[in-house]
Amino acid sequence: MSVVVRVNLFSNPSISLPSRGFSVTSSSCLYVGRKILRPSSDLYLRQRYNSNGKRRTKPLLAVIASSRVPELDSSSEPLQVFDGSTRLYISYTCPFAQRAWIARNYKGLQDKIELVPIDLTNRPAWYKERVYESNKVPALEHNNRVIGESLDLIKYIDSNFEGLSLTPDGPEKQAFADELLSYTDSFSKAVRSTLNGDDNDAADAAFDYIERALSKFKEGSFFLGQFSLVDVAYAPFIERFQLIFKDVMNVDITSGRPNLALWIQEVNKIEAYTETRQDPQVIVERYKKRVQAGLRL
Repeated sequence: MSVVVRVNLFSNPSISLPSRGFSVTSSSCLYVGRKILRPSSDLYLRQRYNSNGKRRTKPLLAVIASSRVPELDSSSEPLQVFDGSTRLYISYTCPFAQRAWIARNYKGLQDKIELVPIDLTNRPAWYKERVYESNKVPALEHNNRVIGESLDLIKYIDSNFEGLSLTPDGPEKQAFADELLSYTDSFSKAVRSTLNGDDNDAADAAFDYIERALSKFKEGSFFLGQFSLVDVAYAPFIERFQLIFKDVMNVDITSGRPNLALWIQEVNKIEAYTETRQDPQVIVERYKKRVQAGLRL
């Protein structure tokens, strides 16, 4: 079997968002996706730890072959739901589902939470009928119940399963985490409003908010100093926005934002995240198809 390694390099021109009207749109992960049926490989930075448990400053370059299984679609046989298994239903293309996937990986729960990918463009009817009436992802089947909504779900996984904690220590960090988590929807809407041509300045303001937030705790490069639920919540969306702005609008969202640039660099050293990343070309191509179809993000 041949393995293709892709390395994506981004230049850093000092370019601000264009002031002219630019009516473009992107895809909704809940309804549009590309079926992934073959394994892929990616080159990424992998965290290493010394014997004392402290992270080494020098990352390890590693090529990890994906073990992603085919997505279940309308032709798939129903699963035996509520049989005592714990299952995380996701889509490989959905940033909301990616949040839960990252949390599962970071806590080392790969053997305890089965990953069940769903084809959102051709969903099995039994998923809505037997698993999750909302017919969305992510959804977690655990203890004879189903938990949905990505922010609720990553908190649930962190609180109800063993493994590395994603919850910050101390009341100040907990309060700031709540503030940042409550801003996630506003952040995405602001960036989308620029991509849709509704407000050319909204994305700049949203990324500036992130830049300021990343400066609050200086003991690390993450929002709360250490990798937490906040980083899990934002990573899938910043991943996509960075690619789309760079490719479509020739805008580097990290230009003039050193904290954001460093955060992206450090997040890409977290294997639990890099295992969930999509092929950048697939993200951009899907976005452009929606633009051509005249659909809004």
